[in-house]
Amino acid sequence: MAQKISLTRYLVEKQRDNNTIPSHLRLLLEVVARACKSISQAVNKGALGGVLGAAETENIQGEVQKKLDIIANEVLIEANEWGGHLAAMASEEMEGIYLVPNRYPQGEYLLLFDPLDGSSNIDVNVSIGTIFSVLVKPEGAGVSEQDFLQAGCKQVAAGYCVYGPQTTLVLTVGDGVSMFTLDREQGSFVLTQENVQIPADTKEFAINMSNMRHWAPPVKRYVDECLQGKEGERGKDFNMRWIASMVADVHRILTRGGIFMYPWDKREPEKPGKLRLMYEANPMSWIIEQAGGAATNGKTRILDIEPSKLHERVSVILGSKNEVDRVTRYHAEA
Repeated sequence: MAQKISLTRYLVEKQRDNNTIPSHLRLLLEVVARACKSISQAVNKGALGGVLGAAETENIQGEVQKKLDIIANEVLIEANEWGGHLAAMASEEMEGIYLVPNRYPQGEYLLLFDPLDGSSNIDVNVSIGTIFSVLVKPEGAGVSEQDFLQAGCKQVAAGYCVYGPQTTLVLTVGDGVSMFTLDREQGSFVLTQENVQIPADTKEFAINMSNMRHWAPPVKRYVDECLQGKEGERGKDFNMRWIASMVADVHRILTRGGIFMYPWDKREPEKPGKLRLMYEANPMSWIIEQAGGAATNGKTRILDIEPSKLHERVSVILGSKNEVDRVTRYHAEA
């Protein structure tokens, strides 16, 4: 029987043998993984743990928070604030940044996270997840919100944890994508796939079809071609999949190919998109690119976008490279 490689061993070997990551980043990623295990336990308990349903609060985006949103946010903060690896954190659920308290040593990294992506699925027992991104703090005394406003290409680590039939951690530190499955008997994440690659072509697309009447012409053109199937320009049939949890939709694409689209639409034309650049689009785009895929906002590579604010929104088109390139070309032609 092949020897199981734990996440800890995997990261130690990255640090020691390949010199891919420094020791403090390794320790930071282990702490994030432990926090994800705690969140996974809360998710699994569901109604038995009294964690389902809405809280009586809203987040910075004006969205009603679920109880698990708040729990996951607190778990990630409490797990990461004292280790000495971080200078500050930012969360989709908080208005401003969270500085590491003075009673703890400050590190050289910044952590951003969406503590529980897919909140609308919490109460119906559908896969949800945690997304995270790590940046290096710019040199200089103190930490400000401006320090977080770095393009996605500056990330030094990114990942997500999907809480489904299995709890799976997906991670990149810039040299490919690896997947780890939580072994509940051992209580540790175990390496189950390395060098994940997304097929360049696909027959699956993920988008919320109920918004079709609000889409821009390039997106409608692409989806119309998919729906025409073998009789249309594409000459092949497509399947549509939509879970309404970015983590779950992207995980499916990472596993077997596909294209995920959450585009701009005319319901709120002043907003460039729905998803958050810093907490969702950047980490997911880097993971997708590291697996051979592509990610754009319809015009520009997402990882090249210079953010102007912490909770900036963006249109997202990512997945199998040839399909993303096609949608991006349609935007250019329009």
